[in-house]
Parts: sequence; C-alpha cells; structure tokens
Amino acid sequence: MTSDKQPAQEQDRQPGLESEMTTAPDYAPRFAASGRLKGKTVLITGGDSGIGRASAVLCAREGANVAIHYKDEHADAEATVALIREEGAEGFSVSGDIGQKDEVDRAVRAVIEKFGRINVLVNNAAEQHVQDKVEDIPEAQLKRTFQTNIFGQFYMVQAVVPQMEKSDAIVNITSVTAFRGQPQLIDYASTKGAILAFTRALSGNLASTGIRVNAVAPGPIWTPLIPASFPAEKVETFGQNVPMGRPGQPNEVASCVLFLACDDSSYLTGQTLHPNGGELVGG
Repeated sequence: MTSDKQPAQEQDRQPGLESEMTTAPDYAPRFAASGRLKGKTVLITGGDSGIGRASAVLCAREGANVAIHYKDEHADAEATVALIREEGAEGFSVSGDIGQKDEVDRAVRAVIEKFGRINVLVNNAAEQHVQDKVEDIPEAQLKRTFQTNIFGQFYMVQAVVPQMEKSDAIVNITSVTAFRGQPQLIDYASTKGAILAFTRALSGNLASTGIRVNAVAPGPIWTPLIPASFPAEKVETFGQNVPMGRPGQPNEVASCVLFLACDDSSYLTGQTLHPNGGELVGG
C-alpha cells in the first residue's frame, strides 16, 4: 500500500520513467498463483511500467506468457521482462510508436511469431498533457494524445482480433476522467471517453464470436504518468481528494485487469470496473 503523500517530484518526458520515481510504485502481486491464465499469451501495451508492469507480472504469475509493447523506455521494459521471468513465465518486449498502424502491425506480428498467438490484449498505453485553457492546447498535442490513447487501441484491436478465438479477451484501460472529466486534461479525458464508447461498441460487435471486451477506469494511481504530467507541488498531494484519501497502486488495478482477462469474468462484456478510491461515477 502507499502512504497518503508522495515526495514532491516531476519528470520532463511523457509517459515517464518508473526508474526515476522517488517512492517506487507497488507492482508486486499480493496473492499466490491459481493458474487462471495458464497456457495463454497476453499482450500489454505500455507494459514497461505502472499499471502495465503490474498487470504483466500478475498475468505471468497466473501462468501466461507475457509480451509487452512500449515506446522507448528500454531500461524499464528490460526490468519488467526480468520480473515476468522471475514468475516462471516467458517474457518478450517490443518497442515502437503505438500511434502508427504499421508499427502496431509489426509489433503484433513479432509477438505472434514468438508465442504462436495472442489470447488476451490489454490496451493500456496512454499519455496526458496539462493545459489550463482549452485554447492553449496545441494542434500537435491534440493529435498526439488521440494517436496514442485511442488510435493505438484501435490499431491493436484490428491487428490482434483476426487470430483470436472464443473465450479470448480484450481489456481497455480508460479512466475516471471519462465519467467526470478533468478541467486541465481536456484532450486526455476526451480520449478516455472515446475508449469507453469503443469498449461498449466493440463488445457488441464481437459478442457472437465469444471474445469478451471490457474496460478498467482507474482513478488516481501512482504511476510514472503522474510526475511526468504535473508540477512537483501537485504530485505531493496527488490522490488525497478521493474518499479513501490516498492514491492507488498499480497492483490494485492489475487485479481488475486479471479478472477481466480470465474466465472468472466469463459472463461480462461491455462493462467497466472502477478502482478509484471510492469516487462514485455513473456507468
């Protein structure tokens, strides 16, 4: 668990580096394995750190081979692959720009060549940029945020779904901001709303195939994205405004990802889980 307060810190790059954080996020699984993903292959975008790392390690503990896709955070990615292997699973990493369809297609081909197929896709990669005024959001930032956060999910689904089968699963990471907005993250919140609609529409589109599509909408979670997005004084009080009075840890979101990835959630599709510290939101 985390303390109520984090040391003041900030980073000057998106989506941030876990290796440079003061007070490391808690990625470690908290329970013994029960084989819920035994024999399956999981692909996690943004898998080098934060929620992606925690999900990768948990899926590995549950018996899956795990591939992670990341941008260019090579040291963090290497550390995550090592953690996957410590769980006795096979790990694999591939880097690239998730906002470019040809790079996504290349990455998916590499994972399938390595493991034979992909059973679970976790669309986690995201970036965000703080702007106080909507008119100050540059066109380049607007396009980049949409490319990473929602186009990347589309491209991944288009590349992965053709080889999926009945009982396979897609888990899209949206956000509490999809439900209640965030005045300083207008473009980010808009992409997360798009992901919510994407999840619901895609779940209906794929229901007859037996492929389930669900989402997770985290609240304030202690990941590299936070010091990469906000000034140090904001980071210091991050997450204290929710009913539980603290930010969540990545491993508190990973358990939701696992539930939706495995057959425990066999009668759920088009749904959203809310690990957000007690904030009540619709949907």
